[in-house]
Amino acid sequence: MGKEINMSSGVNSTGQTYALDMQKVSKRFPGTLAVDKVDFRVKKGEVHALMGENGAGKSTLMKMLNGLFNDYTGDIYINGEKKLLHSPTMAKEAGIGMVYQELSLARRISIYENLLVGRLPKKGIFVDKKKAIEESKKLLARVGLDYIDPTMDVSEISQCEAQLVEIAKTLGFNPSIIVMDEPTSALSSDEVERLYKIIRQLKAEGFAVVYISHHLAEIFEIADNVTVMRDGKLVGSCAVADTNPDKLVEMMVGTPVKNFYENHKSMVQDEVVLKVEDYTHWGFFHHVNFELHKGEVLAICGLAGAGRTEIARALIGVDKADGGKVYIHGKETHFRNFGEAIAGGLGYLTEDRKVVGLALNQTVGDNVTSCIIDRNSNGIFYNQKKLNGLIDEKINEMSVYPADRDRLVNSFSGGNQQKVLMAKWLAAGVDILILDEPTRGVDVNAKQVIHNVVKDYVSKGNSVILLSSDLPEVVGLADRAVILREGHTIGMIRKKDMTENSILIAANGEGEFVSCQK
Repeated sequence: MGKEINMSSGVNSTGQTYALDMQKVSKRFPGTLAVDKVDFRVKKGEVHALMGENGAGKSTLMKMLNGLFNDYTGDIYINGEKKLLHSPTMAKEAGIGMVYQELSLARRISIYENLLVGRLPKKGIFVDKKKAIEESKKLLARVGLDYIDPTMDVSEISQCEAQLVEIAKTLGFNPSIIVMDEPTSALSSDEVERLYKIIRQLKAEGFAVVYISHHLAEIFEIADNVTVMRDGKLVGSCAVADTNPDKLVEMMVGTPVKNFYENHKSMVQDEVVLKVEDYTHWGFFHHVNFELHKGEVLAICGLAGAGRTEIARALIGVDKADGGKVYIHGKETHFRNFGEAIAGGLGYLTEDRKVVGLALNQTVGDNVTSCIIDRNSNGIFYNQKKLNGLIDEKINEMSVYPADRDRLVNSFSGGNQQKVLMAKWLAAGVDILILDEPTRGVDVNAKQVIHNVVKDYVSKGNSVILLSSDLPEVVGLADRAVILREGHTIGMIRKKDMTENSILIAANGEGEFVSCQK
């Protein structure tokens, strides 16, 4: 679709030069053709979305662009010139700037040192700190961070500000093409709008922006055109104005996907399985009160910094609370560590699967059974047959692909890694599970799988505490929503009154509430 391309020069039939023109590019790994003769073209001054399920080939395509492979086939043109991109240095010199989902900033050193890493100005043999700060201020101003002191450590600024610093760092290399991989994954709705403003500014300045996201709403908000990949192949490209969410979902998965935000049937019972009274960790949350019922999905909602994750960490014994009481199945309980929490029937699916949630250099089987291995031992020997049966059951339940218990987790896509993490907690046998951003950074199909598993989990009498920034997800899955503001529980919204607007209004401290009980 679109204008015809002069395949030898990266120029269309009107004489317009593409900022990026990847022609019939392929990349093969042992036993896998990850990218198969894909054409991908982006114009100057365009935001072009790249979509597809986890494992579709998007990351491999962008890694080729960033010079991480020297054995790809096909041709790549940058602003009409054919380029060999066989190293990250060659990619930077060609004008490619990458902003990854996992930020590359070093948190314990200054912002200016992060911004100018590898190219700090020198005065003799020493760093010219004054000049470095001046250059850093100019870069920060380009992304609306002119109020930030470049001598501050990255650890002192917000996640959104760190994301913008990452963009500023990329701009310092004078790219013509900027690739953003899931840039909003850790941002609040207000922060997302701030990022959109910067992206629109970059577009107006003539940058070509490749925007990778699983969030359909983002695509329709910020992108001009969209390209969809599936199983390493190009499915198609079109103008965003000429498509709709249902069409894009069908392009990504190959078949229509049912509405995964459809409300599930309530399974809530009268029995209280977890009760929190006046729970306090000074500086993070204060006098928090709520109840979780058997068969319930209870969402804890609030703006960034409200204290959701901090409450979860205290409940599982990772952090120590300063006051209050926690009752599990009617018995006052204070776990001293995560191991005690798991043994007591409380699990926690972390939002950070790569660093905390999974052992990436171990197998799927080792990860799935990591919480239960001691229960399946006979002396010094493990009942491997029993374990293998459990592993296979859980990875099939989560639709992990490929369903190979002996495969290393770091070889899977992000979506399949998240499924492995969920399989680990299904195998753990806990009856209360805290889910912290369970579908962040996964594709629509993986999201549907996770949602269906959550519904099945509570239908069996288990209970879930849901911490999610995805408001449609909260509205679709939760039976009730407890609202946090500045570390305090300020109220509760029942299912019949729960909408995205009602949650946002409540989180901002407005509106009327009932008590934080059932």
